[in-house]
Amino acid sequence: MSSGEQINWSRMSLAELQQTWNTEVEPNLQRNGLDLDNRPTYREVADAGYSGIAYALREHHDMTLTDFLETVGYVDTDSEDAYHWGIDDETTIDTLEAFLRRVERKRKETTADSKRYRLATYVRLYDAVHATDAIVDRVMDEQRQFDELRRVESVLDELEADLESYQSMLRYLSDVREFYTHLVNRHGAKFNPAENVDHAEIWADKAPDEPDNPTLTSEQVGALYAAAEDVTDRLIVLGLCAWGLRRNEVAALKVSQLSLAGNDPHIEFGDERKNGPGTVALIYSVDELAARIDALEDRGPEWTGYLFPSARSSTGYITGDTVQARFRKIADRANVRVYGDPPTSKMGRRFWYTTYNKAVNDLLDNLDVIAAEQGSSDPSVVLKNYLSEAERRKYRREFMRKRLANAFEVEQ
Repeated sequence: MSSGEQINWSRMSLAELQQTWNTEVEPNLQRNGLDLDNRPTYREVADAGYSGIAYALREHHDMTLTDFLETVGYVDTDSEDAYHWGIDDETTIDTLEAFLRRVERKRKETTADSKRYRLATYVRLYDAVHATDAIVDRVMDEQRQFDELRRVESVLDELEADLESYQSMLRYLSDVREFYTHLVNRHGAKFNPAENVDHAEIWADKAPDEPDNPTLTSEQVGALYAAAEDVTDRLIVLGLCAWGLRRNEVAALKVSQLSLAGNDPHIEFGDERKNGPGTVALIYSVDELAARIDALEDRGPEWTGYLFPSARSSTGYITGDTVQARFRKIADRANVRVYGDPPTSKMGRRFWYTTYNKAVNDLLDNLDVIAAEQGSSDPSVVLKNYLSEAERRKYRREFMRKRLANAFEVEQ
């Protein structure tokens, strides 16, 4: 009998569990050669004979093993943005994370983000439909192959009702198949239950024409802004959707870049900005930006000037990935989806460009009368030949401001 099996985990308080971990479990794991610089997985803890702690935490303390390990020092470097899968089965969570680490190494982190969201949707729905989240255990027994095929099909049937497009359905199916393939190749699963489902054919008649570059609607941006819980979230939505910044530009914003006084508030990027002007006009919500600066200045000399400071980061500010993660959490709270998937930060920037084009069209529509008086059928002639550069800029910004107000000035 292992030492872990002799421990009555269920009778311990949380403090006693923490003490037992520090004095017995962790030293034993280290003696067995486990590298404790990284958080141990459930499988590693179970293999060492301590699986009972996970059951006790779940049943008596409403915690997962991951939650508990954070209380004894295993905190991720960016734990406030750590992903919560919404299930309890530690084996499934560990294999999902292992799969996504491989995706990140082979491809891009943004690809892993999208897969993470879709797989989380799948495993939560699987749990809701079948009253179990032990997805990995289900594919370790070859005798369950036919039964598990039917289980996966029933989850996909439920998923279909929540998705708006054929392409979204195919992306979900592809990710689910890829995850099960990972279980077969890396974790000893006996079969891939998603390999032979015929939902790609079943869904084929739902294939509409979709835009190559989907964007957010004005109503969706308003919902995102209304769902922002604090000033950081609001400024992230504003930075992406109202100012048209890239997520890395939002993350690294510094007070020295900002000019808020006068009639031309703007952000100065200089020559280092990629594929765009070095100056970005702040057409909307300058007051909220100024209030954020006032609040940060109250911190005194410890504030280094960044609008999104981070004590954990070597740069002194949050990362673009953190901006992306927070934007996605806001979208989850707002229940905003674009063709069945959560919006990316790039869609916020795309909304800005789309809205700006509409504002220019609004301006041209209003110049029709003047154009007619000048004997021209093209209002752009008036815009180019009869208005100064300063006047053109002024009118474009006025129409853009109205468009942004329609999106952001929603009932809270």
